This record gives sequence, C-alpha cells and structure tokens, in this order.
Amino acid sequence: MRTVLITAPYILPVMHRFIPILESFGLNLVFPEVNERLDPDEILRFAGQFEGTICGDDRYTAEVIAACSPQLKVLSKWGTGIDAIDQEAANKHGVKVFRTPNAFTVPVSESVMANMLAFARNVPWMDCAMKAGEWKKISGHTLMESTLGVVGVGNIGKAVIRRARPFGMKILANDIIEIEPDFIIEQRIEMTSLQDLLERSDYISLNTSLNPTSRHLINAETLRRVKQTAVLINTCRGPVVHEEALIEALQEGRLRGAALDVFEQEPLPADSPLKEMDNVLLSPHNTNSSPYFMERIHWNSIRNLLIGLDIAVGDVDSLKAMENK
Repeated sequence: MRTVLITAPYILPVMHRFIPILESFGLNLVFPEVNERLDPDEILRFAGQFEGTICGDDRYTAEVIAACSPQLKVLSKWGTGIDAIDQEAANKHGVKVFRTPNAFTVPVSESVMANMLAFARNVPWMDCAMKAGEWKKISGHTLMESTLGVVGVGNIGKAVIRRARPFGMKILANDIIEIEPDFIIEQRIEMTSLQDLLERSDYISLNTSLNPTSRHLINAETLRRVKQTAVLINTCRGPVVHEEALIEALQEGRLRGAALDVFEQEPLPADSPLKEMDNVLLSPHNTNSSPYFMERIHWNSIRNLLIGLDIAVGDVDSLKAMENK
C-alpha cells in the first residue's frame, strides 16, 4: 500500500469521514501527533516512508524534501499559504505542491472588519469595564471617520476593501504589483507608497503573502511612520511584522493598538508581552474559521493529494458521492 501522512490540524478532527474514501484508493494513512505544525525534525522521522501528505504549515525545508525523496511525490497544502515549503527544492526533486487559492478570503476579510469595529466602537473594553462593575462610557468613533490602509491587494485585500467601502471609509492601498485599474476606479481607492499609507491610515490591514519582500515589512523603521492613533491588523503571516519592534511601539505608546491573528512563533509563547497588553486583541491563527469554507478545503486537499499521486478521481463532487455510499 502507498503511505500518506495526514498532518493538517483542521482536517484531523473530521478525518474519520475521509478515511474510508482514501483507503478505497489503496492508501495507508499515518497520523503523526501534531501540535499546530510539524517541525523539520518531526518530519524527518518519516523520511522515505511516505509518498504524499495533506499538510498544514509543516516545515518542508530543502533538507527535509531531499531526505524524503525520491519516495515523496506530492505535498497537498490544506489552505493557501505555501511559504513553509521550499518550492525550489520541491521542483528540484520533482515533488508536486498543491494548494487551494482563495481559500479563506471571506472569513479572513470579515475578521479584519470585526477587529476594526471592535476598536472603533470599543466593544471589548466597555464589556470588561461593565463586568468589573464600572459604568464607563468610552468614547468611540465611526469607520466613516477613518482611513483604512490596505497593504497587499490580492484576493483578501480586495475583499477587505469591498467590505470597508460601504462603511464610508477612505481607502489607501499599496502593492508591489500593478492592480487592475477597473477595481481601483470602482472602489475609489488611492494607490500610494507604503510610507504614505502608514503615515495617513487610522487602520492598517496587512494582507500580503510571506516572501522575501514582505518579511519584516513592518519593522522599527516603518513603525516610526505610523500615527499614534493607528491600529495595526495582521491576519496574513506572523513574520510580516517584526514582533519585537511592534511590542516596543505599543509599550511606548507610539501605536494605539494591534489586532493579531498570526505571530512569528506559533503558538504564541506564554511569556509574550502581547498577552499583557490591554490595547491588543489576540486570536490563535484562526481567522480562517468557517464550516463552509473549511469543508471546501477538506475536499480540495484530498483531491489534490490523489491527483499528485496520479490517481484518477474526477471532480470534487465525484469524491463527495463516495462518502454517501
């Protein structure tokens, strides 16, 4: 039998539904213990033993891919981001890499809006005050009075803009690639430099992929340009922000607050100063949470795995039909 690893954390709780389907294709399934993701040493324990995997953000470095080759044929990423996979090494060793583009555009963009509204209307802080026995009226503002800066105008960046527009926000945007003129005109966006965006925005939404140009894009130097009243929202990848520099800016009062779903080290260390800050909203890399969209990713990841193993499967609907037999 051909062996595959199943390590994507989000699919594991419902994997019982898919085991009979995958086994019907002659696959032997192995389920390593996973805490958020597998590090290289954890993957190397299985080197040479598996042909494919449905993985999360497991660290498939060049060393790992070389050690797992030539047995390894396919990496089926559960989700969109493949920055944890050394794609050059995968190409070199003939390992196919699949993902699901546009996987979580809706839930992530809604999470950005939720965080902006939380800060604008001070909902978490009034709730805390009330539960502490205080009748405290905290002044808020409307999004209509605010300027949103969107860094990265891909699928999620566009979705954030479309959702912010009906609130009447002024929208600035920045990207290293040219954005379609019709989208800019329809959404009344002002494309500008990163420096100008940081200096003028009340809310800064980071929606970039993680690559050499975006790593530590937000750092000590760029944070000096933000307004003292600005809020930084990061729902893309942790290393886009230099966390130490962000913590320093927050501690010194050079930034009103931050909403963070992703971190340079995940899970976030217990001793992180971010956990002690009243002006920071934290979530555990979970803005993708949505039963509807997760179900779509489950099936697409399974189909990608089978395609990568050269198993003819047809479309997703044909796979779903197998569950009901």
